[in-house]
Amino acid sequence: MLEKDRYTYRILWSEEDREYVGLCAEFPSLSWLASPPEAALEGIRQLVADVVADMQANGETPPTPLSTKRYSGKFQVRIPPEQHRQLAIEAAEMGVSMNRLVAMKLGRPRA
Repeated sequence: MLEKDRYTYRILWSEEDREYVGLCAEFPSLSWLASPPEAALEGIRQLVADVVADMQANGETPPTPLSTKRYSGKFQVRIPPEQHRQLAIEAAEMGVSMNRLVAMKLGRPRA
């Protein structure tokens, strides 16, 4: 296993496979199927460790874990002009900046 395993893992149920699937965000082409979710996590972690070891042995640089990257808190999004207008109107009606409005919308819990 990776000594400092800080990659981003997710375990999901796959109805198609009727098993849990282990995924790693930094290695989107990898997955691991297993019946108990714990085995899916262990499987994907071991697979990532093997791939990282192989990359290092071949002089390649493995991806930086998302958990260790620094984020500025800024990103730019392109939207259609009509949607931009609607957001500007909604922000003005609420008495907040568009930045505040969009941040509030992004922070809402998903349904």
